[in-house]
Amino acid sequence: MAAHREAAHRKPGPRLFAGPAARTAATLALAGAAAATALEGAAQADPQVTPAQVKAKVDRLYHDAEVATEKYNGAKEQAAASEKSLDALRDEAARRTERLNTARDALGSFATAQYRSAGIDPAVRLALSSDPDQYLERASYEDRAGDRQAGAINGVRRQISDIAQLRARAEDELTDLATRRAELAKHKDSVRTKLADARKLLATLTADQRADYEHSADAAHGGGGGGRAGRSTARGTVAAPNARAAQAVDFAYGALGKPYVWGATGPSSFDCSGLTQAAWRAAGVSLPRTTYTQINAGQPVSRSELVPGDLVFFYSGVTHVGLYIGGGQMIHAPRPGAPVRIAPISEMPFAGATRVA
Repeated sequence: MAAHREAAHRKPGPRLFAGPAARTAATLALAGAAAATALEGAAQADPQVTPAQVKAKVDRLYHDAEVATEKYNGAKEQAAASEKSLDALRDEAARRTERLNTARDALGSFATAQYRSAGIDPAVRLALSSDPDQYLERASYEDRAGDRQAGAINGVRRQISDIAQLRARAEDELTDLATRRAELAKHKDSVRTKLADARKLLATLTADQRADYEHSADAAHGGGGGGRAGRSTARGTVAAPNARAAQAVDFAYGALGKPYVWGATGPSSFDCSGLTQAAWRAAGVSLPRTTYTQINAGQPVSRSELVPGDLVFFYSGVTHVGLYIGGGQMIHAPRPGAPVRIAPISEMPFAGATRVA
């Protein structure tokens, strides 16, 4: 009896869940833990970015893209100059090599003739000659020819040295060109990345928010839409100071509404410095390619002295340029998605101005 009671006490207690019930309980427990973790993560997540913050970031990305665009333009101009210089060096080396080969052929012919006649002693040749006077005259000529030959050999040596120097310069230029092309690729990637990031941010906005952003950006740059409609294209009342400036201004007016494309210099699209370069090119004046070189391409003028045709620059890094048209207005290519338009120069931080002609 006692043994029976002891065995009863050792009998294991009842199992709360078994089989499918146990698996169900485990699943519920894991789900609860996951939900708790998700709630905890949500509580610790960064606050949602507001539309105003998105717009500010997009503006910054567009500005940074323009900075990279001007660096790209500069690297492209330098790469083109390196290519031109390399081609010129190679052409000159080829021309000099051709002249060297001609000189070598002449020396070879002279050496062959000398070898053929060198086997007879000069005294014997004199003795055997039927006309000693003629022989002596020929011998004097050969002496002079030997002097010319020595000069020709020295000339060949100089040509070989010059060609070697040309080829060394070409190798240096080729190295510079590779560096320029690497810079070009780097700046191109930078522009594309920043523009892609801007598009991604804009995609997070609703259609109404994007429309609001475009409207506010247009208003800030003096525009009223994506094309010519909604923007005044009337000519200002301030006359250009000379015929060339008038031609540059006329070109800029004719470009109104054309799209902004980074790296473009016309005729169907422009970036900011591409527009000013094209405008003055139409007036017969050659400007350098970038904003930071165009600012040094003329006579500096103060903001109070501006006249139509002057180049106006913005931001501390001189990363944007427009063509002044009078009345505190300019024509410029603002940014991707915003075509060439008229805008007040007061809308951006003024960095300086240059009078080209």
